[in-house]
Amino acid sequence: MDKRYELYCLANKFFYDAPPTTRETAFEIGSRPLPEGWERMPGDEWTVYVPPEQKAPLQGWKVHVTGCAESADKALAASFDYCVENGIEFKHLHGPGTLRMRNAKYAPRGASGKLVTIYPSDEAELEAVLETLGERLAGLPGPYILSDLRIGDGPLYVRYGGFAHRRCLDERGELVAALENGEGVLVPDRRNPVFSVPEWVTLPRCLEPHLAARGATTTTDLPYRIEKALHFSNGGGVYQGIDTRTGEKVVLKEARPYAGLAADGADAVERLDRERRILELLDGVEGIPAARDSFTLGEHHFLVQEFIEGRTLNTFFAERHPMLDPEPEPGKVAAYTAWALRVHEGVERVVRAIHERGIAFNDLHMFNVMVRPDDTIALIDFEVAAPAADGGRQTLANPAFIAPPDRRGTAVDLYSLACLRLALFVPMTTLFVIDRGKARQLADLVAEYFPVPRPFLDEAVAEITRGVPEVPAPAFEPDAGGWERARSSLSDAILASATPERDDRLFPGDVEQFSGAALGIAHGAAGVLYALEVTGAGRHPAHEEWLAERAADPPRGTGLGLYDGLQGAAYVLARLGHLDAALGAVGHCLNERWERLGDDLYGGLPGYALVLSHLADLTGDTALEDAARRAVEIVADRAPQEKSPRPGLLYGGAGTALMFVRWYERTGDKALLDLAGTALRRDVAACVTDGNGALHVDQGHRVLPYLGRGSVGIGLVVDDYLAHRPDDPEFEKVRASVRLAAMSRYYAQPSLFSGRAGMLLYLAGQDRDDPRVARHVRDLAWHALPYEGGLAMPGEHMYRLSMDLATGTAGVLLALGAALHEAPARLPFLGTAPVPPVETSTAATSIQPERR
Repeated sequence: MDKRYELYCLANKFFYDAPPTTRETAFEIGSRPLPEGWERMPGDEWTVYVPPEQKAPLQGWKVHVTGCAESADKALAASFDYCVENGIEFKHLHGPGTLRMRNAKYAPRGASGKLVTIYPSDEAELEAVLETLGERLAGLPGPYILSDLRIGDGPLYVRYGGFAHRRCLDERGELVAALENGEGVLVPDRRNPVFSVPEWVTLPRCLEPHLAARGATTTTDLPYRIEKALHFSNGGGVYQGIDTRTGEKVVLKEARPYAGLAADGADAVERLDRERRILELLDGVEGIPAARDSFTLGEHHFLVQEFIEGRTLNTFFAERHPMLDPEPEPGKVAAYTAWALRVHEGVERVVRAIHERGIAFNDLHMFNVMVRPDDTIALIDFEVAAPAADGGRQTLANPAFIAPPDRRGTAVDLYSLACLRLALFVPMTTLFVIDRGKARQLADLVAEYFPVPRPFLDEAVAEITRGVPEVPAPAFEPDAGGWERARSSLSDAILASATPERDDRLFPGDVEQFSGAALGIAHGAAGVLYALEVTGAGRHPAHEEWLAERAADPPRGTGLGLYDGLQGAAYVLARLGHLDAALGAVGHCLNERWERLGDDLYGGLPGYALVLSHLADLTGDTALEDAARRAVEIVADRAPQEKSPRPGLLYGGAGTALMFVRWYERTGDKALLDLAGTALRRDVAACVTDGNGALHVDQGHRVLPYLGRGSVGIGLVVDDYLAHRPDDPEFEKVRASVRLAAMSRYYAQPSLFSGRAGMLLYLAGQDRDDPRVARHVRDLAWHALPYEGGLAMPGEHMYRLSMDLATGTAGVLLALGAALHEAPARLPFLGTAPVPPVETSTAATSIQPERR
């Protein structure tokens, strides 16, 4: 699970939104007067200070100052004074709220702890910073910066990395921060939570003693041998080990000072001490790990616990849940039901025993329930447990089990137990973060498919929905009237969410909007406007103008490709008749070093080829045709791999194959079909079949059937390929196994790229009369939630609603339109989506790339 999403939940109760940094109280230092010639540049997260004479190179050894709530003001003041006195460029976090988020438990570990970044011009200046500023800051506390080398025992840390904003493609084809290697080639600037020196860089002499000191702290003298890491968070790691004195398996929990902050401000060390005390109070309770030992190593604190044999409850669903099958067998359903009821009974028994000792667990969820090989239950992770008499609220919680604010003490656990009753059968209780009334519909769903006693469900619903009025459950029906109602309710919610007054995004969607994707088809305005238009939900001129204006002057960092940015915006703008705006957006793209982009459809060259050739057809501009042809040639000339590193439509060979198929249709060159077949085979080589014969992309730690990164996306392009080579038995077999992957009864999310909507779009493209199409239409209502008189869909991880095409409501609208609209809706360039004529008074215009 991507922990970024929790940070993007802080600003808005309905939607993912930028963390509330610019709206918070800023550090006092941000308003301090600057000497003449200095420039202060506030940003969303960082405030940058540039001296009159800019000496900083493009990359080098950067200095980080760590800080916490107690030390931030002093650290900032000393850093400000030193850098201004010496004319050194630097930046600092915007305010205390940003610092708290950076140090929260689930913040990215590689960036945690950084309060100030200083950019020395050379190694001599680096040494001076470390010596002089180090003396001024000596003794100030702050979290350890995992990505850096610590200087002495103070708050200064050092890492080699990029100073300037440069990007390149990594081995997975993603655009990432970059720096130059020894040959002058841009390579990824790794920002992992461990210190390392690039192989072409020599460690400065002033850092040698600090590197030696870093290596002096080892686990050699401990009576424990670490076997493997089980889990990491910003607060520390969890490790499986062996007590070398007894041979007993143990778990070692690590806590880093000033890091891993919870809502109450407690850091990981404070919570680890709480856990030790709670486990001592619960000593002897069956199903609770015993505390064995505690110690400190290199300022990090450790708690040693009894090792519980078994697996966490969440790991059982992929192999046991019967609704993952196309047609669940009654015997399997009955067996699963008996197991789930037995598990819940075991969890209740352990929780009851905890309550009898006067303790509230406060963090019950599937990752903290251990199921032993004999199906008996144990609970783990007691860092937020507390005496029930304190009547405290939760300070850390899994969103699928988080209790409302009115639940205190043991009532928190009773609420979570009620959620578990439903989640064991339909793991969708994260929806309760937005609407607890959804529990009634989920209980009815459980009763429909599982032989669960109704009182078991009704008790859970009563507990969850206390104080929540009952409203009719959402429904989608696969007929003409149902389509009209669904289209109206979904589009109403989309339009009600629009924020044309904002510059950063038009429709709320995924967190990727805030990383340059706010204009594109996947997560931005272009995708939503496309879905509304192709499903007959109307044209919206004011919103189209919003997109046109920002495509003409895109914000820094805006993506360039079909799904992530400007090429997608250009395609949609042209479709909507804004040809000048489309050509302007493409001009920005062609002004970049676009030939170095990757082979992925999401943001790379295949999207360029498809959009540029489409615009060439609309305008007759041979320059666009030539650029499209060049994109195809570059991809064709690159050495293919035996297996796609990121298989699927968006990032793998399927997206490349789509480009080759569409280009074959333009040229008649059968060699392009050969290339398409080769690209598809690379993706298929990265797939596996399950026990039902369904094809899935194998990512090692999980298998995926989905449209974006899974087998169904591959299947969409296989269908287009087979339209030209229908007698290919290999791909006919692939098509059959992909269809099975699209027929499961349960999908965790409703989205187009990672959920049920993608399955519906795929099946509807083959046979709209297939009864499974009608079933998917109805079952999409499982996730639908009320919003402003309409219905909306939850986004990725389901913590908040989303309106975008890839993860939210617009994607579900498109999928329903594929099944029910009189002119079946399709994704751009896939299948036979109709392209309406351009209605514009503007004459065809040649591209004039703008110099920026």
